[in-house]
Amino acid sequence: MCLVLLNHGKHPVYPLIVAANRDEFYDRPAAPAHIWEQPAGLVAGKDLTGGGTWLGLTHSGRFGALTNVRRPDVPPPPVARTRGGIVTDLLDDSVPIEQTLERLSEQGNQYDLYNVIAGMPGRLVYETNQSPGSFSEIPAGTHGLSNAMLNSPWPKVEHGVELLSRIADDVCPIDPDALFEILGIAEPFPDSHLPDTGVGPDLERSLSPLFIHMSGYGTRCQTVILVDRDARATFIERSFVDGKCTNEERLTFQIRFQR
Repeated sequence: MCLVLLNHGKHPVYPLIVAANRDEFYDRPAAPAHIWEQPAGLVAGKDLTGGGTWLGLTHSGRFGALTNVRRPDVPPPPVARTRGGIVTDLLDDSVPIEQTLERLSEQGNQYDLYNVIAGMPGRLVYETNQSPGSFSEIPAGTHGLSNAMLNSPWPKVEHGVELLSRIADDVCPIDPDALFEILGIAEPFPDSHLPDTGVGPDLERSLSPLFIHMSGYGTRCQTVILVDRDARATFIERSFVDGKCTNEERLTFQIRFQR
């Protein structure tokens, strides 16, 4: 997952709005979004190599999403645990989210660098192993996460947040296709606006669009989530192969929040 745009706690109809792109190598196998047996009630795609996921929503209202961190100067742990397991752990209703986040804060050095957003509509938290410390609550409003810290001023993040903010401020009801249009923006940004993450200017430019299409690597799926005030959830995932949409999964369900 390389871009997560979200609005939470401010819209009059939707306490949670999510638009996200997963970027990955084309030859890494994955299953499209479906209802998992374990953790029970989880709606998510599945990485068939590591066994975890990059983004999901449960029937009890838990949300989680993970992005990798682009820091080629930081070596991975000698034996790194799969980062996709972080999301499935956070979306396991049998363990409080805070308990899982506290464990992650203590064991973050066992993973390659990551960012994670987790919580429920109305209360989301952010955690990363880029620097030691506890997780922090995300203020209500519109936020963006790519492969640096939350709300880092990368062009794709700032542009995505601006466009999602316009929709969240002015449009009701929200048309999922308007969110997919944001996720489909494939134009690179000017070199002068790009971050320097140590991968060189050519690759930096190729990775700069919201929607990435490169040789062997690019946006593999797009996900839009809308949770309304009546706790009705809409989860739409579009899969891509070599830049072309090949499949759409649309799941709607009633969230039953745990007491």
